[in-house]
Amino acid sequence: MPAGRSTGRSHLGPRARRRAQRRKRLRRTLLGSAALLAVTATAYAVVPGGERTTVADGRPAAAAGPAQPGTGPAPAARDGSAAPAPQGGKAAPVPARSSAAAPPPAAPASPTPAAPPRATGAPAATAPVPASGPGTFKPSGASGQPQGTGAALRWRMEVEENTGVDPDTAARSVEAILGDARGWTRDPAYGFHLVGADQPVDFTIRIATPTTTDRLCEVVTPELIGETNCRAGHTVVVNLKRWQEGSPQFSGPVEEYRALIVNHEVGHEIGRDHETCPGPGRPAPAMMQQIRGLLGCTANAWPYDASGTYLSGPSVP
Repeated sequence: MPAGRSTGRSHLGPRARRRAQRRKRLRRTLLGSAALLAVTATAYAVVPGGERTTVADGRPAAAAGPAQPGTGPAPAARDGSAAPAPQGGKAAPVPARSSAAAPPPAAPASPTPAAPPRATGAPAATAPVPASGPGTFKPSGASGQPQGTGAALRWRMEVEENTGVDPDTAARSVEAILGDARGWTRDPAYGFHLVGADQPVDFTIRIATPTTTDRLCEVVTPELIGETNCRAGHTVVVNLKRWQEGSPQFSGPVEEYRALIVNHEVGHEIGRDHETCPGPGRPAPAMMQQIRGLLGCTANAWPYDASGTYLSGPSVP
């Protein structure tokens, strides 16, 4: 054979050739195993992260580490899905999510001011008016300035004890009524002056329970027992029931009916007598006994209207 040329045959002996063949088979095996592992990992990576897996006993898998006896459901992920099951003691990878698809974090709730305590159900009714009281009176300590241009009649407010009415508050309410431009001071002949306790007075205004009112007013008419007001001597007696509840014959707020009580009874104190309805649809005079019915007139609490006209009616014989 000429020098420098090869016949293509191996110069290895039989034993060496067998070792070379074994090495080739081993390389093929290793390459095939690596390819199989790569395919397995890729298939696992595309498993949806929101699917729940279970361990052999059917319980939900733990979030990390091998399942332990007595463990409960896997904790929820931030997006609300279950955490993926562990593999070989390590947490399985979670597929990445687009930031655009992720829901925005909830805004913290604004603090709401505490509402004041309120009773549930229907609104609470006015406290029941006591039918009777001790018959003793607490005077108001409030005093004011003379009202009107006439000689001021001094007066004081007194309230029967245990009725829940504050004497000073009641005194200011009556003072506002007597000084109103629609009241008796519209006539230049009249004037009033609220004075405090222990001061000399020309008349007294008392708020009393119905039973005490009937006694002070000597009420004997059956339909008026427990219902009416009066003037007894130089004392104006205001029925607590009427002061708190008004009258079914008077269509208006209770404050207006209080004005009618004061104007009517103080009207008697300054010498006015009863009047009656002047005609259907016209205002009832303040000196009309409106609690007995309106006779076609409209309810009215004031002696004068806003323009200064006296709201009169025929005298009652």
